[in-house]
Amino acid sequence: MRLLLAILLPWLQFFTIGRPFAGIICLILQLTLIGWLPAAVWSVYALNQYSTDRKIEKALGQRDR
Repeated sequence: MRLLLAILLPWLQFFTIGRPFAGIICLILQLTLIGWLPAAVWSVYALNQYSTDRKIEKALGQRDR
């Protein structure tokens, strides 16, 4: 679901992963027709990094037990 959001409304996806400042910058970028594609790519990349970070935190949390 977040991937679809990252492609259609890239700026909103940044708010869902806790990066509001990047969301505002992405919104400004998306307001231009040419900037929409880079905004969507940036949003998908940030979502991928967020997912990877959560997986690493989960793995490290299980290892500490």
